[in-house]
This record gives sequence, structure tokens and C-alpha cells, in this order.
Amino acid sequence: MEEYKPGKALAEEELKNAISIHHSLATRASDYSKRPNVFYLRTADWRVFLFQAQNSEQMHSWITRINVVAAMFSAPPFPAAIGSQKKFSRPLLPSSCTRLSQVGWERGAVLGEDEQVKSHETKFKTMSAELLEHRSSLPDKKVKSKEYEELKQKEEYLEFEKSRYGTYAMLLRAKLKAGSEDLAAFESTLFDAVGGEDDGLKKSRSSPSLNAEPSGTGTKVKRNVSERAGRQPPGHPQKS
Repeated sequence: MEEYKPGKALAEEELKNAISIHHSLATRASDYSKRPNVFYLRTADWRVFLFQAQNSEQMHSWITRINVVAAMFSAPPFPAAIGSQKKFSRPLLPSSCTRLSQVGWERGAVLGEDEQVKSHETKFKTMSAELLEHRSSLPDKKVKSKEYEELKQKEEYLEFEKSRYGTYAMLLRAKLKAGSEDLAAFESTLFDAVGGEDDGLKKSRSSPSLNAEPSGTGTKVKRNVSERAGRQPPGHPQKS
């Protein structure tokens, strides 16, 4: 993973190897013991990558900045397809930049209304309700293996989306409270707020408006995980 520098022409090979972070979520790989300071990055198409940072501080910096950028620029998902099929399928997530308004600052004053953070909060509540309903409607008796796998796949999807939107909303609310577009300053404020806790994205720090029980971000990682631990991030991530 390399830092993007504005004005620098990107080679075809660099573009080919680029990873889109729209609707993605970065989380600390607490269950990964082969190397230290490793984090997961799950993308919109549910591929999972592992990255290794040089130290814990840099790891949290990567996690925070990736999630903040994803929260700021990811557009709302497309409406779910209507059909007669019972098979669960994840909705398509647009790669285009969001058109929802976001607040700005002028001389320390907040300007406008932040539709983006409200959209994330709404989706968080929707996913929380859908997850609760899904779990309450699971059959008591054993079902066919294929049907069971589809039910578990939907549950995993709802858990992840609840976590993702909750993280997005928490970070954007914290960014609003910080009152600055400077990510370095916001990052410092965020880390100070958590008081040196091991995981800088504790769900207990989420917005007061998100009054649902926290869900684990550590969804099961499939065996198609791509390891990029050998390419350590030299600096802070930038949106490509």
C-alpha cells in the first residue's frame, strides 16, 4: 500500500493494483497472530485484504483514515432488487461519489446540514432492525444445508453492514464535533478521546443517537483473504 500524491501520474500497473475503498471497512485484525500491527480491509465486493503497519499508532491511523474517507464519499446503496427468488443476494453498492450534503466550517462555525451522516445513521438503525428480525425468524428445526448457508450468509451480511454504518456514523459525528477538515487534527482528537485504548474504533464511542447493541466487526474471514503484509504503509493514506 502506497501513499497517493496529488499531481503524480499513476502508471497502468498502479491503477491495475489499486483497491477501491468505497463502502469498505477497515478493522484491527485482533485474531491474526502471524504478524503484529495487522488490519483487515473488507471491500464493497466482500474481498478481504490484510495490511501490516510499522507500528500500532500507524495501524490505527490507517484504519481511521480509510474509514473516514469511506464514510465521507460512499454513496447510498441502490434499492434492493424486486423478484420472486428467495435466495439472498447482497445489494449493489455504487462506486460513484455521494451527492448528499456534508457540513463545512467557516471561522469555526458549522455550515449547512449533514445529510451524509444522517444517511449512515438511518442505515445503521435499519440494519439493526433487520438483523434482529432475521435472528428471530430463524427456523428452530434443522433446515437443508444449502438453505442454512444462505441464512447464515444473510446474517453475516447484516452484522457487517450494521458495524460498517455504525462506524461511519460514529466517525463523521466525531469529525463534526472536532470542527475541522484536517484529518491529522481529527485523528489526534479521536485518539485522545479514547484514552489510549487498544482499539481506536470502540463501538462504545458511537453516536448517542445509535442506541442499539454493538455488533462485532470481526466477521469471519474467508480463505480468499489476500495478504499484503509485506508492503508496509510509509505514510498516511489518501483517497485515490
